[in-house]
Amino acid sequence: MEREMIVGVPKEIKDNEARVGVTPAGVKALTEAGHAVLVETQAGAQSGFHDSEYQNAGAEIVGDAGFVWGKSEMVVKVKEPIESEYAYFREGLVLFTYLHLAPLPALTDKLLQSKIIGVAYETVRDRQGTLPLLTPMSEVAGRMSVQVGASYLEKERGGRGILLGGVPGVPPAHVTILGGGIVGTNAARVALGFGAKVTLIDVNLNRLRELDDIFGGRLYTLASNSYNVAQATREADLVIGGVLIPGTTAPKVVTRAMVAQMKKGAVIVDVAIDQGGCVETARPTSHSNPSFVVDGVVHYCVTNMPGAVPHTSTLALTNSTFPYLLRLANLGALEALRQDAGLADGLNTWLGTLTHRGVAESQHRTWTAASSVIA
Repeated sequence: MEREMIVGVPKEIKDNEARVGVTPAGVKALTEAGHAVLVETQAGAQSGFHDSEYQNAGAEIVGDAGFVWGKSEMVVKVKEPIESEYAYFREGLVLFTYLHLAPLPALTDKLLQSKIIGVAYETVRDRQGTLPLLTPMSEVAGRMSVQVGASYLEKERGGRGILLGGVPGVPPAHVTILGGGIVGTNAARVALGFGAKVTLIDVNLNRLRELDDIFGGRLYTLASNSYNVAQATREADLVIGGVLIPGTTAPKVVTRAMVAQMKKGAVIVDVAIDQGGCVETARPTSHSNPSFVVDGVVHYCVTNMPGAVPHTSTLALTNSTFPYLLRLANLGALEALRQDAGLADGLNTWLGTLTHRGVAESQHRTWTAASSVIA
């Protein structure tokens, strides 16, 4: 049975985060379904969606973030809340966003203490067992990682002064990609398009066979082990980290010792950084201060890379998230979670209980399966 819900869309305040959780098209669909939508003023401006478009679609434009959070039954965001937003948490509020809790124990504490119903985009699964709400941003980040890496290989940005694709008579850059998932596949596509020499490493041999077919043998594939990773990173001009274990902390595939053996001026783009990173020397950075150097190797570890292309990213993200959002609004969180086991996989916190195994194991906490708490 459908019920009216007040849905809030606050403006993102994480460093240089320009995406927005709902587009005007989404607002129109929500209001046509009988729901009320509060949008903080300028929430979509940097993504190319202006207040007037939200208003015309039926939203109420609100000047105060606290009012949006305080009046809404469900808040829809893009990135995990930052510390200044913790004060808005209250019992029973549904928070639908990327949470990436594994490396964030302080946020996990606050969500549990406040008894928030936290549904994380990155752990929702579909009937095929894939991660439909993580996929679009992984596509964007994977493609961006090569653009960013090419830029940081320029001398003025600390790189080796190498053109990714080379020119006739001069060899191209060597790109090593860790992980053959969505990030790795998209990174490989763009790197090959640039004309780079590309090596992709994955633990799944069947996936390597698939990629060999997809790219017609144009990319080198290696089985993942410490010897192969060490050798491939040592030879690389650009290393892209795209290793993912859903919901849990990324494994450190590239060790500090391996980084020390890399070429001076080589570049690492660790796309896995929002789950802790797959490179031991990586630490989270922001768009306003994106890079640092360890052992002569440039590290780019921005936790919200797709925020740099917000129009594309917002459209790609909301295409995937909106059907779930509408279901949560129409049915209420409890019934929506009961009816959709894949959506229930997205439940990370439920009224003070941690409900995701990967987060629990990463933080050494106890947890209760989502199916139990919503039964």
